[in-house]
Amino acid sequence: MKKKLMIVDDNLDLIYSVKRGLDDLASGYEFIEADSGEKCISLLKKGQIPDLILLDIMMPDMDGWETAAQIRSKLKWKKIPIIFLTAKTDEVSRGLGNVVSEDYIEKPFDTFDLKKRIDKVFK
Repeated sequence: MKKKLMIVDDNLDLIYSVKRGLDDLASGYEFIEADSGEKCISLLKKGQIPDLILLDIMMPDMDGWETAAQIRSKLKWKKIPIIFLTAKTDEVSRGLGNVVSEDYIEKPFDTFDLKKRIDKVFK
């Protein structure tokens, strides 16, 4: 059974790049796309529950911190692993990100490394 990844990022080119890069590595993942934190929460409410969420932090309206907080506040979503995939490279963000998520990956990233880190969360 294929693992489902939800990619949450306001940059549609990044969503495409992540999907394409992971597909090129024969990852076998299914993808759910969300171009905002609001869309992520809406999809979750509609029952589109992924096995893991790749979550950007810097998004308009609802940022990744707020999105993660809403996900963690709901009992049925609380256990969904989150990996932050972000351009925020400051120590405070990195530290907080490592506390509230399973991993914290800074952009630009290596697709092979991304796949390894996703697979590590699934093990």
